[in-house]
Amino acid sequence: MAGEPQSGDRSSSRSSSFEKGSQDYRLTVLEPEHHDDSDSSQLVVIGRESSDLRPDAATREPLLPTSSPITDHNRHHEPEKFSCSISGIRTWIKGPVPPVEYKITPWLVRWQTAPSRYVERLLPSTRARVSLLVACIALWGVVFLTILHVSITGQEIPGYGAPVKLSCHARLWYNSTECGLDGEACRPFDNGGFAFRCPASCADAILLEPYVVGPAEYNYRPLVIGGSLQDNSTADTAASLGDPGIYRGDSAICPAALHAGLIDSQTGGCGVLRRTGEHNDYPSVSKNGITSIGFASSFPLSFTFNTDSSENTSCRDQRWPLFTFSLLTTTLLSLCTTSSAGFFASIYFIVYFQVALSSDPPYSPDYLEIVSTALGRFLPCAMVGWAIYHFAVRRTLAHNLPARWDQTVLWLGPCWVGALNTDTFDKIPISRLTPHDLQQQPGAIPALLTIVACLVLIVLTQALAFRKEGRLPQMLTVYAVFVAGLALLLAVPHMNLRIHHYILSLLFLPGTTLQTRPCLVYQGLLVGLFVNGIARWGFDSILQTGAALLDGAQLGSVLPVVGAPVVLGVSQIAFAVGRDALVNGTRGPSVGDGVSVLVNDVERYRGFWSDLVGGAGADAGDANADGGNATVAVAAAAGEGLFNWTRLADGEDEYFRFAFMRLNALGGFWYEDFTKPGVWTREGAWMGWEEVENDQDGDDGSDGGGAR
Repeated sequence: MAGEPQSGDRSSSRSSSFEKGSQDYRLTVLEPEHHDDSDSSQLVVIGRESSDLRPDAATREPLLPTSSPITDHNRHHEPEKFSCSISGIRTWIKGPVPPVEYKITPWLVRWQTAPSRYVERLLPSTRARVSLLVACIALWGVVFLTILHVSITGQEIPGYGAPVKLSCHARLWYNSTECGLDGEACRPFDNGGFAFRCPASCADAILLEPYVVGPAEYNYRPLVIGGSLQDNSTADTAASLGDPGIYRGDSAICPAALHAGLIDSQTGGCGVLRRTGEHNDYPSVSKNGITSIGFASSFPLSFTFNTDSSENTSCRDQRWPLFTFSLLTTTLLSLCTTSSAGFFASIYFIVYFQVALSSDPPYSPDYLEIVSTALGRFLPCAMVGWAIYHFAVRRTLAHNLPARWDQTVLWLGPCWVGALNTDTFDKIPISRLTPHDLQQQPGAIPALLTIVACLVLIVLTQALAFRKEGRLPQMLTVYAVFVAGLALLLAVPHMNLRIHHYILSLLFLPGTTLQTRPCLVYQGLLVGLFVNGIARWGFDSILQTGAALLDGAQLGSVLPVVGAPVVLGVSQIAFAVGRDALVNGTRGPSVGDGVSVLVNDVERYRGFWSDLVGGAGADAGDANADGGNATVAVAAAAGEGLFNWTRLADGEDEYFRFAFMRLNALGGFWYEDFTKPGVWTREGAWMGWEEVENDQDGDDGSDGGGAR
């Protein structure tokens, strides 16, 4: 019976009954078992090729197919066992074949897309929708700038005019070397007052470098010194009557106003400051959640506040009302926009100007200067924003992501969290990612370890997700380039690698280019951090000098060798000042042109070696050096000078610190590190100088080196 089948019609009718199948099945003619039975009909079965394509492995299946066949196009290869060999690792990194593309499936999709579908129905053309989006952004800008303008220009305090805009760290007396000899550069000391305005959140304005007040060193707390009356017995009564007290001149003004109860940390406020000249005691007082620093000696500049000017309730920081308005606007735009590009552009624009002009603007007493700075930084920020969208956001929000509420909550929400970095991540006890800061800030290392652990977990989960999409090899290549670049920058001599948070955002953003809900959170947060970094600080360099990072802290330079003082009485003391330097307890050559002396945190003497170690004809009263009560007697035989000091006021402790001083080539002075303070008690005894000599490691003290 080897021939063509006789029942062609039957087979054609049978194949027609399988029209709902996904493909035609090959018919195989079965030979009858008994060849002599010529009347037996031929049987046909539906044959399928076996998975191993062997002709002898054909399987017999039911006449009616029970499932769609698996073709070569949609067949997934069975996962191979992992091998620790190089080829096995390479195969595992490449991921499954074919790769799995992640795509967010929205919950209640019709409900999530209802606002955008309504906009599309109302405005079917793309041009009309773009025009509406531009009009909404313009309307936001008009309302935003109107509220901002009224809050800034519409405030005046009777008798003082418009208040001066201050930062949370603003001070009358910046530090001892900046104010010069006897503080002359920080005059007037009294008979002067002005109206001021403080922003919100000044309770969080703390010292980020060690700062010496009298005999002690302080850090990571508000710089508020004093705040009570001279008579301690009346301090509690004065506080209960609303008396603001008296503060040392180098106190931060806005935290001091918070301490006095003049303003509120949530809304800021205005006040009037009055300089009150020299005072001789600043007791420590705890008021309004701030404990001030005590200083039991005299200081040439003090100030207090007028309590009758605090009734100006309209003088409030409008950052939170403006933020609420911007948050509502961006939420509506996120729900109603039908294009991922339009969504990103509008959110990016609004978030940038909210941060740059209201939530965290750069400090300047002139608000027009702040506007100018914001506009100057926006163009390069917008160019980087385009790159962020093109290489990262476009993938995550691909196909005009229909999950609008997921997009709003998981992308836009974290974006605002990152943009308000001052009020969110600044609470973490890590001020800067430098070894110096991490070692000295309490809680910085545990916080960093926690962050690193979270990052490791995120990196591992993201790596597995990229492997499933088959993109892990290219991601590893990208980050290998990043690591190599950072290693090269780290090797640059005499420079410090400073990874700002806007740089961190750019480094991590390529790892968020997946359409998953966790990636929405990560990406929104990183975009917000980038916008905050540029709007607040600009494109700060990734490499900075040591002096730029110190910001008034110690330089780690050598310290002068100062001999044991000679107490000449209750009111006079003398120090032997040599030209040798002290480096880790070992004497070395001098590094400066002279010496500077601080008494009670005020520079009282600044002289050159020609004044201290004189030649022929020099005598005790002929030093030609700068100084108020200081005189210098020359001891030529010993090669060192005697610094003589007369007590300013009886009955007070006085604190002494010494540092090398150098002349700059173009004029002015450069100060090296100051020693720890030594105390000359009111009874005439000297204490503490031995500790200074035995613990000179270059990291102590607060008035770091710097130029004038």
